[in-house]
Amino acid sequence: MAIVAKIANPAPLGLFAFGITTILLNFENAGISSGHLLNLVLAHGTFYGGASQFAAGMWEFAANNIFGASAFSTFGAFWVSLSVFIWAHEGKLYPMASELDMTIFFCVWGVFVTMLTAITARISQVHF
Repeated sequence: MAIVAKIANPAPLGLFAFGITTILLNFENAGISSGHLLNLVLAHGTFYGGASQFAAGMWEFAANNIFGASAFSTFGAFWVSLSVFIWAHEGKLYPMASELDMTIFFCVWGVFVTMLTAITARISQVHF
């Protein structure tokens, strides 16, 4: 008799991690903070939005959901890379960083998100 490990649905973890971290970043971007929120954003971006979302992606692989695995693990890596970039830029560890660098970063991610949106629409047969 084989023992089969069941994995709970990791999607709520991945979605909450993405959503909460995005909300915190938007508060910082809108200036609705005391100026110290960036530290919280970086911590959330590294661990909650980053590591836990990446873990949710790995659990999606184990659940044989390739699309969910690709989306969650990629967005987890996005949050970690964004956090490290902001930390290096704000901490003057990478003084050559410019707004152009951030623009290129977000444009590349914009292309990826557009591709995911198209795939999602095709998978779920949504008509725009």
